[in-house]
Amino acid sequence: MPWSWRYEDVDGKPVEGPDESFSSQADAESWIGQEWRQLQAAGVSTVTLVEDDRVDYQMSLLPAE
Repeated sequence: MPWSWRYEDVDGKPVEGPDESFSSQADAESWIGQEWRQLQAAGVSTVTLVEDDRVDYQMSLLPAE
C-alpha cells in the first residue's frame, strides 16, 4: 500500500506539493524529515500522512510557540 503526503496552508486549504509515493511509512517519514524546510518556505504549514486513502496522522510544520 503506497504512502504519500498531503499539504495544507495556514488556513487549512490544499497546497500543491511534491507528488511523492513511498513503499513504507518509514520512507515517507524520512523524506519529510529532509524536505520539511523547503515545504514550509513554499507556504505549506501542515502535512498529512496518508496510506492509500486512510489518514494516518497530521503534523504542523510551523515553529512551536
